[in-house]
Amino acid sequence: MSSLAGRVRDPVLPLGAVRVGGFGGTEGLRDWLRVNSIDAVVDATHPFAERITANIIAAAGDRPLLLLRRPQWRPGEGDDWIEVDSLAEAAAAVRRFRRVLLTIGRQGVGNFAAVDNVWFLIRSIDAPDGPLPPQHELLSSRGPFTVDGELELMQAHRVDAVVSKNSGGALTEAKLVAARELRLPVVMIRRPPVPEHVPVAESAADAASWLRGLALER
Repeated sequence: MSSLAGRVRDPVLPLGAVRVGGFGGTEGLRDWLRVNSIDAVVDATHPFAERITANIIAAAGDRPLLLLRRPQWRPGEGDDWIEVDSLAEAAAAVRRFRRVLLTIGRQGVGNFAAVDNVWFLIRSIDAPDGPLPPQHELLSSRGPFTVDGELELMQAHRVDAVVSKNSGGALTEAKLVAARELRLPVVMIRRPPVPEHVPVAESAADAASWLRGLALER
């Protein structure tokens, strides 16, 4: 059973049974796991979804639990990363630039609403909620993105910096390659730490192997 939060209006659905929407907090999720006789849980939420992960850990109880977290991006030769710990710190860091590609998803854009000296190209799958920066353009787009496409986008809009969460994965990594080729700085928001004492897999294949191991044990 796959569960989607329901925050993307037209999600790409996985195979098999799918439910969409919240559970009503920790207690609601705990009840749902019990009613549906769930034996094990894989937390495959976004690396920045701290509250959801905390709810899952609390609700799972004694059930086997695995965190699925794709590897983080790492700066390489030629990269100019400005690493920060929060969206608020990222908003402060971008004030030194003029034209910024903002690629943090639709949530959290409000943190940049008071940055009035920067023009933002805000790219997300769905339109952001809440307040927006005074100078901006919205771009609705879904990955995967190509390096050539990202180069063209950044050059066409005269971007001089990129803001990203360190989500990892190949679907959106092209923006980092393009920024490197154009010698543009990247304001990179660090991931929150992984909860202690919970096993972590870095790929769906590893998570599937973990589940097969549980099945064999039973």
